[in-house]
Amino acid sequence: MRLIFMGTPDFAVPSLHALRDAGHEIVAVYTQPARPAGRGKALRPSPVQVAAEALNIPVHTPERVKRDIREHEIFAAFQADAAIVAAYGLILPPAMLNAPRLGCLNVHASLLPRWRGASPIQSAILAGDAQSGVSIMQMEEGLDTGPVLAEAAVDIAPDETASTLHDKLATLGASLLAETLNAPLRATPQPKDGVTYAERLTRESGRIDWSRSAVEIDRQIRGLTPWPGAFTELNGVVWKIGGAQIVPSETKPLPGETLDDALTVACGEQALRLTRVQRPGKAMMEGDAFLRGQSVAKGTRFGG
Repeated sequence: MRLIFMGTPDFAVPSLHALRDAGHEIVAVYTQPARPAGRGKALRPSPVQVAAEALNIPVHTPERVKRDIREHEIFAAFQADAAIVAAYGLILPPAMLNAPRLGCLNVHASLLPRWRGASPIQSAILAGDAQSGVSIMQMEEGLDTGPVLAEAAVDIAPDETASTLHDKLATLGASLLAETLNAPLRATPQPKDGVTYAERLTRESGRIDWSRSAVEIDRQIRGLTPWPGAFTELNGVVWKIGGAQIVPSETKPLPGETLDDALTVACGEQALRLTRVQRPGKAMMEGDAFLRGQSVAKGTRFGG
């Protein structure tokens, strides 16, 4: 097929390569513009732009597309059979959704209609879902409401993080996309039952409330790794928590209070032993290694 590819982060890169490897003609790649990054705030192109340039595919980086009629005209002039969208990050107007012969197809990281919206990977872990997956969807104006052409599921492991699940779904989405385009396209409307929405995450999403259960906080830590990251405070200093282990607790201390000198912290139900921690200006460390350089006494209270 003659395709336009639209994506921005790492998640989209395997799909771009899968299309190229399958022999499709990619006439243009759309991605968000380079953004300031790192300590020097130098402009850094998106992972998709880097991948596209390595493949010698023309790259377009409009700041906005929703109301830019000139961009609509440029997009339509490619006369594509379809546009493939994978975490592009900009809302496409009807003029662009309807321009390709077969419309726009989206690689979405959930089993629709569960987890429509901005953070489907993280939301699946936060909610304790047993499975996640990828849906190839025909795009329309609604938020991830279009009919589904194909889907594939994966189990969520007990120690799954958003990072590991992201990588699994990126690879799965790429292979599913290639398979879908290699067969007649048949879309099935999404069921009306089971619709959930994944909220846009902020840094504050990572703040730990120790009055919640250890199970919930463990999901928060895993679901928000690597970004925005779960965190708590001790004496006004922010600690980022990169891993924890649920442990039973028969005592009833205050939530956030350490039960020993091994970083075991009381929760609303049970407790968590912090296995990976990071203080400002330091690297993430294993809990045991951290405690060899600094002690945290029993009875210390986090978040209080």
